Amino acid sequence: MLAMTQDPPAQKPRFAPDTSLTGQVLIAMPGLPDPEFAKSVVYLCAHSPEGAMGIIVNRPINTPSFADLLDQLAVGPTPPARAIALCQGGPVDLSRGFVLHSADWTGDGSLRVDSEVALTTSLDVLTAIATGGGPRAGILALGHANWGPGQLDDEIRQNTWLNAEADASLLFDADHDSKWARAMAKLQVQPGRLSSLSGHA
Repeated sequence: MLAMTQDPPAQKPRFAPDTSLTGQVLIAMPGLPDPEFAKSVVYLCAHSPEGAMGIIVNRPINTPSFADLLDQLAVGPTPPARAIALCQGGPVDLSRGFVLHSADWTGDGSLRVDSEVALTTSLDVLTAIATGGGPRAGILALGHANWGPGQLDDEIRQNTWLNAEADASLLFDADHDSKWARAMAKLQVQPGRLSSLSGHA
């Protein structure tokens, strides 16, 4: 069963401003063998010496539907006045829901990642969306990605990931199949030239 909480998420970890990738997207290198992350685009909600947490934004889920999940959580009205897309946010806490959304709406359970994006784990955001309000744009992620202290930094040094600036279309639009290529294009690199580098420091 999907779980959303009424408690605000933990405070964003402290980080050194010159090393944090919070608010950026990670782009999986072409040769990344882990099927959980192959050709994934991950929005980093937090990145510090204590670890990192992010949401995969290009793994859409067609079933259950947004309306079905609202039903499961007893959030009305049914059918909802509006809906947002569902995605598989990562391999950790698959039964927990995270709404990644534009920062024009925030509630008590919201973590403001930057001036444009927030993450909410409380039911308030689903209620707002179901009644026709809420944030302008958003996705409901089931699960998330998580790295321990120094783990993500090591993976980046091993050429597992690239990073780029995030934008609203990468995070929220429905063209999931092109997100990885669009993220790569931000760096003006050709994926074919990177294949042989993945996994080598």
